[in-house]
Amino acid sequence: MELRQLITFRTVASTLNFTRAAEVLNYVPSNVTMQIKALEDELGVRLFDRLGKQLVLTMEGNRFLIHIQDILNKLDEARSVVHDNENLNGTLTISANEVICVYRLPAVFQRFRSQHPGVRLIFRSVPNQELKQALFEGTADVVFMLDETIRSSGLAVEPLVEETFRLFAAPDHPLAKRTVLQMEDFHRQVFLTNEKGCPYRTMFDRSFEKEGIDSITYLEFQSAEAIKQCAISGIGIAFLPEIVAEGEIERGELVALPWQIPDLHVYTQMSWHKNKWLSPIILSFIEAAREVLSLEEENKTV
Repeated sequence: MELRQLITFRTVASTLNFTRAAEVLNYVPSNVTMQIKALEDELGVRLFDRLGKQLVLTMEGNRFLIHIQDILNKLDEARSVVHDNENLNGTLTISANEVICVYRLPAVFQRFRSQHPGVRLIFRSVPNQELKQALFEGTADVVFMLDETIRSSGLAVEPLVEETFRLFAAPDHPLAKRTVLQMEDFHRQVFLTNEKGCPYRTMFDRSFEKEGIDSITYLEFQSAEAIKQCAISGIGIAFLPEIVAEGEIERGELVALPWQIPDLHVYTQMSWHKNKWLSPIILSFIEAAREVLSLEEENKTV
């Protein structure tokens, strides 16, 4: 069993794509496939299942990954002792949901890459409800979540930006011209939301249930961009973080309805496993995220 095989396995487990892993490692795809097959042959188990075009870790692969993460983390720790931390190199895996990836993380990635161009950044878009598990399984070093304040005995969690959620509609929507709305105005309206299980969808449902309104029609989506485009088309009222619709508001494609969601306090939060060794690479990334996103939070209050 070779070290390069373990690194290749971890990269494939992070990307769940042989071609993308090959690009990250600067290999040809056939080399990645060959290394994984050699590893599986030596272990006598399948580490990945190929389900059509989708690659997933097997139960054995997940178990193996936990131990490989520990081994490679220890190796990174040993390397950091003998190398100049100002010239960091290695691999860092970040996960977040679509909204944070598109609207919060690009500036963080740009800052970090400018400081440490030798570090390989791997990003995996993960549904919000699966992000904690990515930390416990070791498939991500740091994750970013949109949720109410999270308390966890196993995770370190740091709120960075409070996100304002609003209701948005097309300018010609029947409620768009209203200056004041009452709860009963939403009867028989179509709401465009994330699927059930998403934390802020749960909070949205809770706010309407408190008012005794249950005659709401939902269209559910996995993508914030899909919600936004359907709202622009006049299909219904979108429930989204304000940052998602800023451009469309400026261009007059959407309007924010005069309604405040009560008791909705959602934050972009950064998290990592409490028992994970924080290498110089991870610590540097955490600091870059703090600097960039705390500045965005300050700009919101100006």
